[in-house]
Amino acid sequence: MLAFYKSQAKVYNKKYQTFGKIIMTEEKSQLTQQQQMVRGTAWLTASNFISRLLGAFYIIPWYAWMGSHAEQANALFGMGYNVYAIFLLISTAGIPVAIAKQVSKYNTIGQGETSFYLLRKVLSVMLGLGFVFALIMYAGSPALAAWSGGGQDLVRVMKSLSWAVLIFPAMSVLRGFFQGFNNLKPYAMSQIAEQVIRVIWMLLTAFFIMKMGSGDYITAVIQSTFAAFIGMIASVAVLVFYLWREGKLMAIFAKKPETVDLNTTSLLIETFKEAIPFIITGSAIQLFQLVDQWSFINTMTMFTDYSNTQLQVLYAYFSSNPNKITMILISIATAIAGAGIPLLTENFVNNDKKAAAHLIIHNIQMLLMVLTPALLGSIILAKPLYTLFYGTPSTTALGLFIASLIQVIFLSLYSLLGPMLQALFENRKAILYFVYGMVIKIVLQIPSIYLFHAYGPLVSTTIGLTVPIYLMYKQIHAVTRFNRRAVLKGSLLIAILSVIMGLVVTLGYYGLNFVISPDTRLSSVLYLLILGALGIAVYGFLALVTKLLDKLIGQRAETLRQKLHLQ
Repeated sequence: MLAFYKSQAKVYNKKYQTFGKIIMTEEKSQLTQQQQMVRGTAWLTASNFISRLLGAFYIIPWYAWMGSHAEQANALFGMGYNVYAIFLLISTAGIPVAIAKQVSKYNTIGQGETSFYLLRKVLSVMLGLGFVFALIMYAGSPALAAWSGGGQDLVRVMKSLSWAVLIFPAMSVLRGFFQGFNNLKPYAMSQIAEQVIRVIWMLLTAFFIMKMGSGDYITAVIQSTFAAFIGMIASVAVLVFYLWREGKLMAIFAKKPETVDLNTTSLLIETFKEAIPFIITGSAIQLFQLVDQWSFINTMTMFTDYSNTQLQVLYAYFSSNPNKITMILISIATAIAGAGIPLLTENFVNNDKKAAAHLIIHNIQMLLMVLTPALLGSIILAKPLYTLFYGTPSTTALGLFIASLIQVIFLSLYSLLGPMLQALFENRKAILYFVYGMVIKIVLQIPSIYLFHAYGPLVSTTIGLTVPIYLMYKQIHAVTRFNRRAVLKGSLLIAILSVIMGLVVTLGYYGLNFVISPDTRLSSVLYLLILGALGIAVYGFLALVTKLLDKLIGQRAETLRQKLHLQ
């Protein structure tokens, strides 16, 4: 496989030399393309930020409106979405990314009509896949709910989510089509429309049902999960609108061009083969959460005398409630740290192990540089953070929330090292290490729940992830021989700066306690704003002085030091 990629790299190098001559004569056109790329990237960044923001903060009014049933409602919501996320991942199988690559390829070589034909063929396949997986989820809801211990209420929640599975694969292909044209504005606008409409539907239905209607929280949760389908309709509508506006809509339904020589079946089969490793390793967090969902309530029912309602509340405490916040930390940190992964593949293909090793060190340090202070600050401010989203926590809720935050470091390291290992063409070992971790998780799950109750799933996940993290780190070093001492020194510096920041924030926390207590949402906002700003200022200053910040913002750090007279 490596030989194949090397030969491909040589071919592409020759092509780029030819393209370079053309580009030099079309500088103005190339500049326009660069401007479009920058504009599109800005749109996508904005849409991701808005989506994360909406995904985190809708829970504040929603949770409050659920009243005394808030924990149960969020547990049902979380259980439904865990299964739903797996179905979404499997049903698309990496096809949208493949479409983006193929569309870009055919447009580059002047065969744009082939892109439209390919889209039409793949859309029909993905609509079929969407129907099949939606039917499987709908019909399998009773069994999936029974495994989760959620009862008939969870069956209704899962069935409402299966409607979104119906159209998600086709919608993703349309996004991939625009991405292939390097036109990210429609992609971004569809994301924004999906999230905005979804949240509006969730909040409106929750308000009318809980405050003006029957007050049946189960019905409110079902409408909140059905909102995923409503959001996707809005997303598809936006994508179709842009297809029409850009004159591409009719081309999709045109007859097959005579010049097209494309075996879509082979393309899809090859894409599925390439996507399977990424699906398996990429769904690790969701699969670990599914093990928790399918075992916690059933196991606790055997060993304790908790009622089903109490167990749903405990599930919400360690899974559904923290998930809204922990996933933000994981997604932001891995997005920053993983920015150089495509370059890692390029360097490895070109046999430039020195550059590959440098990128590995850089990625790990970038992850730790962002995650460590954010995580430590979140742990120190756990009470106001939890209060802002879910109201004043009980001792159990707060303890489980903090334990879930600690677990983020393991989830993030796995999410970083897995793709890095695959970028080095070690797909089989990445899957094997994942299997090791999953087996350990399953073996330890019931004993951990028996010994630690609601903390048990967190313990088994942490131990289960530690093994693949260690093995992946070791294998990456074996392949690239990166400098482990450099990673250790950088990690130690980050830890020291984070601890100093943590001490300052802790002192500020106790000092602020003399003025106001974080027992309400308003006071919690003040805590987070004041102490969050203090933590960012302290860590930023220390990172600037020690030149750690240079790794994140480059030359601008030197400019900042000059302005602040820190030379």
